[in-house]
Amino acid sequence: MKPAAFCYHRARDVDDATALLAELGDDAKVIAGGQSLVAMMNFRLARPGHLVDIARLRELDHLGIDADGGLRIGALTTHHTVETAPSRKLGTGFDVIRDAMAWIGHLPIRTRGTVGGSIAHGDTTAEWCLLAVLLDAEFVAQSPRGRRRIPADGFFFGYYTTALEPDEILVEVVFPRPAPHAALTEFAERRGDFAIVSAAVDLDVAVDLDLHAEGSAVRGGRVALGGVAAMPVRVPEAEAVLADGGSFRDCAEAAAAAVDPPSDANGSTAYRKHLVRTLVERACKEAVAR
Repeated sequence: MKPAAFCYHRARDVDDATALLAELGDDAKVIAGGQSLVAMMNFRLARPGHLVDIARLRELDHLGIDADGGLRIGALTTHHTVETAPSRKLGTGFDVIRDAMAWIGHLPIRTRGTVGGSIAHGDTTAEWCLLAVLLDAEFVAQSPRGRRRIPADGFFFGYYTTALEPDEILVEVVFPRPAPHAALTEFAERRGDFAIVSAAVDLDVAVDLDLHAEGSAVRGGRVALGGVAAMPVRVPEAEAVLADGGSFRDCAEAAAAAVDPPSDANGSTAYRKHLVRTLVERACKEAVAR
């Protein structure tokens, strides 16, 4: 299929992009890699009257560790750039972010798709959105009024709905702290398809204790799920099990009991709960083994 007619605008810099968005209003969309938006336009699920192209704004393409030890990723950084980043760029304790890239589509998609585009799209199963919720990421957005920082737990509002204003663009993602014992896993019918359910954990591990006994070194942690609600969610009930010294299986059972996933063509509520049990336990085992 072909998209509906639209007007194309190429931004010269970030200020020009936000000025165009302010001028064009709600009928404008930002495009960079286009791996999500173009597909929606081709199916007429999105019909913007204007596209503002920011793909050539090189100031938004960066990756590195800041002075406080946090990881800063420019919005135009591609998934493949993160996937292949050397340790000196990614730093210590952010391996979960590099490893998660392998779950995103196929190589051509990872080569063109951007971090900012995935987050701004707000898909509940997107790996970047899940990682952001799990690891307390902050998003830096810019508009004609200046820049503001938005915490991940206040950014996602529902299906494809975020806190970005119509005249704002996402310029940077900040992961404030390392997560050396974190893991993300998911299930799809075919490798590279959208996940039916995804799970990610970030464990608090006492490294001086016995890592061979399941859970013996785990003092707590975070559990986040995608594909079970309108946006990625943390699961306090499962986190409480970890804090109380419960097993990974008990943590997974608590996670499944706490959510009420939708039932659709990809799977029933019961099926998604089964996937939650399997994936949370698997993610815990992978995380503690790091």
